This record gives sequence, C-alpha cells and structure tokens, in this order.
Amino acid sequence: MKQWRINFVLIVILLFGGYILSNLFFIQVLNSDFYRALSKGQALYNLEETVIESRGEIFFKGGEPLAVNVEWPLVAISPIEIEDKENTSFKLATILEIDQDYLLEKVNGDDIYLILKRKISQNEVEKLKELDIKGVYLQKELGRYYPQEDLASQLVGFLNAEGIGQYGLEEYYDDILRGQRKEAGKDIYLTIDYAVQFTAEQLLKIAKEDLKIEGGEIVIMNPITGEIVAMATYPNFNPNNYSEVSDISIFQNSATQNLFEPGSIFKPITMAGALDMGVITPNTTYEDPGIMQIGKWPIYNYERRIYPGLTTMTQVLEKSINTGAVFVEQKLGNSNFLEYVEDFGFFEPTGIDLEETYSENKELRKGYEVSFATAAFGQGIEVTPLQLVKAFSVIANGGDLIEPHIISRIGKKETKLKVLENGIISEKASSQLTAMLVSVVEKGYGKPARIPGYYIGGKTGTAQMSWSSLGINKSGYSDKTWQSFLGFAPAFDPQFVILVKMNNPQTKTAEFSAVPNFKKMVKYLIDYYQIAPDYTESG
Repeated sequence: MKQWRINFVLIVILLFGGYILSNLFFIQVLNSDFYRALSKGQALYNLEETVIESRGEIFFKGGEPLAVNVEWPLVAISPIEIEDKENTSFKLATILEIDQDYLLEKVNGDDIYLILKRKISQNEVEKLKELDIKGVYLQKELGRYYPQEDLASQLVGFLNAEGIGQYGLEEYYDDILRGQRKEAGKDIYLTIDYAVQFTAEQLLKIAKEDLKIEGGEIVIMNPITGEIVAMATYPNFNPNNYSEVSDISIFQNSATQNLFEPGSIFKPITMAGALDMGVITPNTTYEDPGIMQIGKWPIYNYERRIYPGLTTMTQVLEKSINTGAVFVEQKLGNSNFLEYVEDFGFFEPTGIDLEETYSENKELRKGYEVSFATAAFGQGIEVTPLQLVKAFSVIANGGDLIEPHIISRIGKKETKLKVLENGIISEKASSQLTAMLVSVVEKGYGKPARIPGYYIGGKTGTAQMSWSSLGINKSGYSDKTWQSFLGFAPAFDPQFVILVKMNNPQTKTAEFSAVPNFKKMVKYLIDYYQIAPDYTESG
C-alpha cells in the first residue's frame, strides 16, 4: 500500500511537471512571436502607453523638418483568440475598408499574430475601440515620416520595414540616428537651405516639361566653407512610398554616385594647370588647324568648325575650341596634366558625408597620347557632378582644395571647414582664370547667363554620352548628350559655385538648356541672399 502511494505521488508530479513544460514550450517556442508582439504593443484600451525608442531626426539648415518620427497606430489580430470569426471579419472589413473574404481567410488562418493594417486613421482607431473584440489589438509603432515628400529624397533616403536606414543620410548616419536603449539618437542639421533646394528642384522639374530632360542635377556649394547649399536631382521619389518604386536606381544620389564625361566644362581645369605652370597666359595665341591628328585619331572642334587667324587662350574658352584645349595640354605636358587632374581631386572621392563613387580613370592613367588629348576637353574622363563643383571651388577661392560637406551639426557638435590642401594653383593663376571665365559669360557661349550689375564666371559643356554609359556594350558615342554649365558668382567675391547638368535635353547645346537655368538659379540666389551688385550700368 505504501509503495502504491509513492508511485501515485510520483505520477502526479510527473504529469504536473509535463503540463508546466508543455505550457512553457507553447508560450516560449510555438507562441513566442505572438507574446513578443503583445509585449511590444498594448491592448485595445492602452493605446497611449506604448514606449518607443527615438531615432534622431533630420532638419534643413533653417530647422525645416526633412525626416521626423511619428507614432503610427496599427491594428493586429490573433486568430486563435477570435471566437466569432465571420462576424469579426465583417466588422473589421467595414471599418478598415478591406475585402471581407480576404479578412475572413486571415481570421481563419493559423497565424499567431498578424498585422492587418498600418497607419490607420484616428476615425478607424475610435471605431475599433468601440468594437471591443477579443483577439483584435490596437498598437503603436514608431514610424518615419518625410514631410517634404519628394524634396531632397535622394539626400535623405528612407527607413526600410525593419527600421534600418537605406540610401542617403538615413543609411550613411544610421548608427548615429538610431536610438539606443538608454539614449535617443542624435538629430542632424544640414547645410542645405530649404528654399534654395526647393527652387533648384523646381527648375529641374520644369526642364523635364520644357526640355524633355531624362535626368539632371543642380549642385550649389559655398567655395570658401565647403557647405553644400543645394543638391537637387531629377528624377526623385517619395520616401514615404519607397516600396512603390519599380526602378531602384532612382534611390541613388546622382550628384555623388553617377559618373559622366563632363565635356567642355573640364577645359578650365586644363587651363588652370597651364596658367599655374606659367606655360601660357590668357593672351597666349595659337592658330586653330580645325583638326589635330593624334596618332591615327583625328581631333575635331564642335561641328568641325574652324577658327581662322590667331586665337587667344581666353577665346579658346569663350568659343569652347577643342583643338585649343589640346594645344594647352601639350604645352603643359602629359605628366604635369595628369598631376593637376589628380591634385584637383578627380581620382578620389570628394570626402562628402554621403555615399559616393569615383573613377580611377584607368584609361587616362595608361598614358596614351590620345587619352590626354581628349581629356583636355572633357571626353574620355569620368567624374561626378560633385567632383566638378569641388574642383571649380579651387578656381573660385584662390587655389585651395576644400572638402565639401552637407552636415552643419550632429547633436551639439558643429562641423568645421576642412582644407585638404592649400595652393593647388597660385592666386595669380586663379585670378587670371576667373577673368577668362568672366569673359566666357560676357562675350562667349555663356552669354545667356549674364546678369546686369554682376560679374559671373563660368563655362559651358556639351558632351556626347558613350554607349557604355547607357548600359550598351558598344564602343564609341551615341547621339545623346550631357549639357551643363559650371560657374561661380559673384566672380570676384564668390559666394556660390553652381553646376547645372541636364541629361539629354532636346536642345542642340548647353547654351540653350543649362545656361538659361544657371542664370535663373543665380538670379534667385542674388535676390534671396540680397547680394550687392558689382557695378551699375549707365543708361
């Protein structure tokens, strides 16, 4: 009898222990997702009690919000808890405006925890509260909201469904922005001026309508401080609806991540080296042969034009003469030319606080004579828009290579000017080249950029797109063009370097596409920042 009681107690203990273990297995393994989900949210009447870690927010220079945190209400269900499945699915379908058959399928499913709808309206929240149905849960989740929608979209990037930064600032500064358990993420303030960015993007959108551009960029930088004032790209997207984008290449920032052959806007770089070395002056002359034979390759001017008589170096820029640029490169010498191209930063990233790409320009480095000749006028060399803006800042600021930046402050820490190298070219060379570029606007193809009362320096560029740049495995060049204008204003006290680049506008040259838009941008900046004129025109 005694042994029977002992056995009975042991059996009860084993059964009870098995019951506890089975429940623990059910809760911790089979239903872990459900209970974890419930622990993160609140039931129907505790909507306001959710605690959410805070991600740092992103603001324009003036404090306008670019990326902010919001609490989005959502509705979730636990099908195993719902008793009257058909009636529940009918009521939920009516409130949430979701197909009832779809909801009935979900309610009858074997999911432990299922989110039905995110970002529900306050009206939907109130109606769901009134239902008070077991197995239906209201929760809050941290959401990222981009109040400017498509404005500066490639700059900011977005958060994916897991709350991880993708592209732009959201990815580049993900660790800093991300909230930690005991510390919120740091806010980021940009150097980007909201009004200037908006205006630049509007110009690109109008160019899409009027000039049928396939894409483009407008980049504006202070050549003294390195602050990026605007970095507009087209096309763009709405980060709030990033999942609706079919071509993910639109997420990339073309100002820092897309390479192109700049064409004639590169000629001032060739001139800069030669002026700095003293092998030419603005008044040095040469006679245009119309065609230059480099080995078996002929070099022509645009539309095979010939400029008879003696032509000065200033006129080479005014008329954008290819053979003149080759003449200058030959005077400079291949090794010196290559060294200046490197000094201006074209073989390395700019250092901006964004994801960027760059080309090692291996073909140019191979040392073929024809490669040096074509690179002198901007063909056969690949650069990013920002690399060009950075390089032109050297000309504008008197010779110093500065690092561009887009962040003015992270938390309480301010970003400071970073000079990468002093004296890339001499102040004399800088001053000479500035006067030459002013002459391009006053007398040359840059005339449409002229604004009475202000000296503006700049250079036009129209470059054929290579087949390879269009993703076609074929040598040579297509009929499509990049058309651009790169300049600075006011020329002798520069506050802005501006690049306007347009992809295949339906115009013949940049004189009719990029240059007028450059003028509109400069005119806006003059008015917006109330920049005093350089001179007054009589009459």
